[in-house]
Amino acid sequence: MAEGRIETTVFGGGCFWCTEAVFLQLNGVASVMPGYAGGKMPNPRYDDVSTGRTGHAEVIKIEYDPAVITFEKLLEVFFSSHDPTTPNRQGADIGEQYRSIVLYATEAQRNEAEAYIRGLITAKKYSQPIVTQVRKLEAFYPAEEYHKNFYARNPEAPYSQAVIAPKIRKVSKEYKELLK
Repeated sequence: MAEGRIETTVFGGGCFWCTEAVFLQLNGVASVMPGYAGGKMPNPRYDDVSTGRTGHAEVIKIEYDPAVITFEKLLEVFFSSHDPTTPNRQGADIGEQYRSIVLYATEAQRNEAEAYIRGLITAKKYSQPIVTQVRKLEAFYPAEEYHKNFYARNPEAPYSQAVIAPKIRKVSKEYKELLK
């Protein structure tokens, strides 16, 4: 990818192993880092966040080139790759740490995320209310090393096959034009 101006955003859509694998396949995405954000505890670790008491969500920090992939396209992939109507849950992953959240880096991203959600509501895309939070990114804490590139390192793991691979196939089918 030719380096242009790089922007950053943070999304939480359940387990960060899933969202990382989905966004790593998109052209224009320079990097994806799993981590924790949205809570108050400084420097949380996985064991802290997994209790559901830190206020943090499992998230991914996406660095992307907006000349190659727009924030709106990132939002489109984000909303189509998880269920934004289930509070504090994605599939079998249950707890506040698995909530649907967009943590914006700029006011423009906030406005665009809020407008995108309004558009989904107007279009009646979902039969249940969208519960995705849109909040300012205060701090991002990278996940432990063993969480990074989980799917690439463990493609045959049962979780990879049962949960991550179907999300990758779905995005690959729906967004062929966005793939690397």
